[in-house]
Amino acid sequence: MKNFGGMPNMNQLMKQAQKMQRKMEEVQQALETAEMTATAGGGMVEVVVTGKKQVKSITIKPEVVDPDDIETLEDLVTAAVNEAMRQAEEYSQREMGKVTGGLPTGGLF
Repeated sequence: MKNFGGMPNMNQLMKQAQKMQRKMEEVQQALETAEMTATAGGGMVEVVVTGKKQVKSITIKPEVVDPDDIETLEDLVTAAVNEAMRQAEEYSQREMGKVTGGLPTGGLF
């Protein structure tokens, strides 16, 4: 089939789209198993999340647990979760960017 006006062949476009779809599926699987770890309070609270932004674990050192100061513990957990989620988002964007060439994904992932 001849290309008109320099437009790519539809078969070539379909092959490229299928290849990109396969790579995106691979990245999605990698995001399932990737883990990001963040700490707060000098390691007193540790949070592990997956690349899919699911909290996998929260570890709290016993010495940070003070029944008279729950607010500090809450702040440490919040800070660690937020940092882990930020790392997961950054990782996800970086890995998807490798597949899409930096094109916006439109919230598909």
